[in-house]
Amino acid sequence: MRLRRKSGPDLDAAVQVLVGKARAKALQQRATLLGFVVHEDLDGFTDGEYAGIRAAVTDALGRQCDGVHHTALALAAWESEGWLLLFPDAFPHVKPQWIVPARLRGRDFGRIGEPKEELKRHLGLPRFRESDGPAVARKAREKDLIHAPEGRNDSYTDFIEDLKGWT
Repeated sequence: MRLRRKSGPDLDAAVQVLVGKARAKALQQRATLLGFVVHEDLDGFTDGEYAGIRAAVTDALGRQCDGVHHTALALAAWESEGWLLLFPDAFPHVKPQWIVPARLRGRDFGRIGEPKEELKRHLGLPRFRESDGPAVARKAREKDLIHAPEGRNDSYTDFIEDLKGWT
């Protein structure tokens, strides 16, 4: 369910549906819903519009998540591949021939449009696919790269800040 283009009552209704589904799943699994994470690729930059979307979704979650202890927004700018580029040394652990070039290192990845296409163009063969993303993220965690991102992406930083304090 897309949230980024919704506002006001439409956003509240969409968040209410998401929270309802999460609560239903917790009931089905006989579990307690302790936290709520929303992921969406924004297809936009970390700019004023991003800040507005983040504030609106945060407010809507706050109204709908009564009794849920934690919320976190993974509003990936431009898309989640912009987060993966923070960990360029993870790519060769997935495919040894994938070396992230210098032009895609150490940048503000919240300001790069279509990072997935950049990866497809610059990593070589085999071509990067969206389905490779989880393997890259897993390697970033396994190799302890997530504690020292190379570059920045405010949407990633905001997500990590949201997660602080979760236990």
